[in-house]
Amino acid sequence: MTEKNKKVLIAEDTKSYLLVLSADFAASGFDVVTAENGEDGLAQAQKEDFDMIVSDIAMPKMDGITMAKKIREANVASPIIFLTNLSDMEHISSAIEAAGNAEYVIKSDITSQGIVERVKTRLGVK
Repeated sequence: MTEKNKKVLIAEDTKSYLLVLSADFAASGFDVVTAENGEDGLAQAQKEDFDMIVSDIAMPKMDGITMAKKIREANVASPIIFLTNLSDMEHISSAIEAAGNAEYVIKSDITSQGIVERVKTRLGVK
């Protein structure tokens, strides 16, 4: 990245997937902070400013929807991209509604590098 590196928070409870996402974002020039559950993700989001939050919906301790609600209650405006294997549109709609400035991707429909590209597009980064 030519400008100051963008910072992304990745909240994902599947460690192998978290490592792959983290490596792909780092290789693309992002500063990466990770969390393995919603509680840790919330704590990170309240402690640091992020250009983007990428979060699984189904996680232990606190799910991504609850995390997003609490992030917004704390007046953190970072855009959020939810990751899910759920195809239940009602569940996904709840996540989008909770987060406001959000979108989602179905994990099985996109590669980890595709997620990086989606974030870059959303942030206007080449």
